[in-house]
Amino acid sequence: MIRCALFGAGRIGRLHADNLAAGKQVEFVRVYDPDPEAARAVAREHGCEVAQRDADCLAGDVDAAIIASATPTHIDLLTRAVKADKAVLCEKPIDLDIARVDAAQPVVTASAVPVMVGFNRRFDPGHRRLREAVAAGELGTPEQMIVSSRDPGLPPRDYLAASGGLFRDMMIHDFDMVRFVLGEEIKHLSATGSALVDPSLRELDDVDSAMVLMTTESGKLAHINCSRRAVYGYDQRIEVHGSAGMMLSDNPTPTTVRHADAQGTGCAPRLYDFFLDRYAQAFANQLAAFVDAVERSAKPDADFHAGRQALRLADAATEALHGRDPSLVSP
Repeated sequence: MIRCALFGAGRIGRLHADNLAAGKQVEFVRVYDPDPEAARAVAREHGCEVAQRDADCLAGDVDAAIIASATPTHIDLLTRAVKADKAVLCEKPIDLDIARVDAAQPVVTASAVPVMVGFNRRFDPGHRRLREAVAAGELGTPEQMIVSSRDPGLPPRDYLAASGGLFRDMMIHDFDMVRFVLGEEIKHLSATGSALVDPSLRELDDVDSAMVLMTTESGKLAHINCSRRAVYGYDQRIEVHGSAGMMLSDNPTPTTVRHADAQGTGCAPRLYDFFLDRYAQAFANQLAAFVDAVERSAKPDADFHAGRQALRLADAATEALHGRDPSLVSP
């Protein structure tokens, strides 16, 4: 049984808490949050302890830690957990500053404990099947990949101001999916974006709508289109076109009901409202994969390097958006 502690009792922390409480081969023992009442609410619901200090979450009886706290705390907590010999599942991004990520890399590399970054979309059944099809050669040689990633609406203003921008906060998942599905690094990238949903985002030096074009090391092409607004729900699709065919991981819907009447046919239900519902199974699968990696002392699916590379692409897209030539020379 893996004894696990949780940093963070906000929206994503509560999701992890629910999965920990329901997970197999895992015991949810402790939670910490700077807001004591938020931590107490999670503890009351799931019967775990409330840590009075963040250090208490890394006590000797804990095997692993899930870091779902605010982004600026990630790298410090991750480094401390690894030094304490605790396995880590850390939400994305590892940090907003790649220099801080690089400074922590030797600590992670020198340790034998598993470190996983929370790229939950790797564990979505449809996206996972697409990746397996590409790896098995079912589509022949992959040639083009298209990722559509659209949120139902803008997050709160204070969230956006501290998010690091659309590329680091939202599109970072999509950068990871391109690397994951195609199995290659990116050698060239260009980006364009606008504040079409809320023009005042320009005051934050941010955009709410963006497109990125990428070329992999072998010449494969990838396109990501991203928007903070989709009036029809949370839109998440990935398509890969290859020499022997095409495969699409499409949006699931709450039901498969379609309606036909005098005005038309095939009217489908609205998409899921947000990632908590759309990727509920992916989050559960992610925790199961993390627990399995801890039990086997194995390298996790989405490791520290994957987190670094996704951030590196987000940084490059930000540079390209501002008209600067991004450096993608392999480190």
